[in-house]
Amino acid sequence: MAEITFKNNPVTLLGTEVKVGEKAPNFTVLANDLSEVTLADSKGKVRLISVVPSIDTGVCDQQTRRFNEEAAGLENTQVLTVSVDLPFAQKRWCAAAGIENVQTVSDHRDLSFGEAFGVAIEELRLLARAVFVIDSNDVVTYAEYVSEATNHPDYEAAIEAAKSAK
Repeated sequence: MAEITFKNNPVTLLGTEVKVGEKAPNFTVLANDLSEVTLADSKGKVRLISVVPSIDTGVCDQQTRRFNEEAAGLENTQVLTVSVDLPFAQKRWCAAAGIENVQTVSDHRDLSFGEAFGVAIEELRLLARAVFVIDSNDVVTYAEYVSEATNHPDYEAAIEAAKSAK
């Protein structure tokens, strides 16, 4: 399992760490209208999945805004931001922030995504900061588990991975 800290304190990640070259695990999260969203819903597209502890914090806000800006230049790519924030809070934040190119989805119901991708923080019931790129054949082509959850991910590496995924 990836080893991460949250505010410099070690935390326990639940689930299974995914690795490049593996088939991406399926998951079920909730869209802002409470409809279910799964990996299969975007089959045939490249998926860039940005994982944040809470959309209402500074680094998570900046991360989502950055991927929203970059998403406009990514062809055949679905960009998701996953957190355990309630769908209503995600919808409110997106409206206030003018987010149009990223779909925010909530893993609050049962941590389906968090456990499938090994990013559920047991002690806090939040998700660890991470970025995944999954190609159109559902293969993981990029995986970054950010070692300190309050730090930024490597945006450039994630964007390049999404651009080169087929």
